[in-house]
Amino acid sequence: MKLLVVCWKLLRATAHAASGWRTIRFSFPRMSPEEQAQQVQRWARKMLEIFGITLVVQGTPPARGPLLLVINHLSWLDILVIDAARHVRFVGKSNIREWPMIGSLSTGAGTLYIERERPRDAMRVVHHMAEALRAGDLIAVFPEGTTGDGRALLPFHANLLQAAISACVPVQPAALRFAESRSGETSFAPSYIGDETLFGSIWRTLSAPPLTAFVRFGEPQDSRGRERRAWAMALHAEVDALRTPT
Repeated sequence: MKLLVVCWKLLRATAHAASGWRTIRFSFPRMSPEEQAQQVQRWARKMLEIFGITLVVQGTPPARGPLLLVINHLSWLDILVIDAARHVRFVGKSNIREWPMIGSLSTGAGTLYIERERPRDAMRVVHHMAEALRAGDLIAVFPEGTTGDGRALLPFHANLLQAAISACVPVQPAALRFAESRSGETSFAPSYIGDETLFGSIWRTLSAPPLTAFVRFGEPQDSRGRERRAWAMALHAEVDALRTPT
């Protein structure tokens, strides 16, 4: 019975992903940026519903840009959860672009891609981020650079913070946490680290008991007078504190 339920969820999720692809492909060109953002948020919330994940937003999400959002990184689900709380443009690994359907959805939603195996590519991405921020965009980054196990926060890379400093826009810290809805205990079912496969992580998430995704937003911080390395350490402490259940 459980296998049938998981397969049904996976079928519905696939159909919903295909619907999102059609919207991006055929409807987005006729929509304003505000309409696109609303559409992405609705789509993300529906996908969480299909997965059996309840969204809880704590604190105040950014109302508008320009602003850089700094978040801890746990899973492939992170982008979906943040978009359900408040649609933003993400900076993601370039290999996401090649994922079937997910890549098209990510690109259509405005993701900026970085080739992390090429250290100098960060300079190119920072330049494009600064341009987008000056144009009023909301951009989110995962400064850990990779997914963690959720137990400890990995060190933050400071490079991408330069975009906020150069564009003179604020940075807002935020934290993600997944928990079992009934017990409230932290859940590692959506993890995607090490040798884990994307499909295996998706299957484990669909097989898990009902989950709650907590997104906790901190207060925006002024970028003026900041030095990126010191600021990265301060933001690391802030995000680590936000991860603690309230």
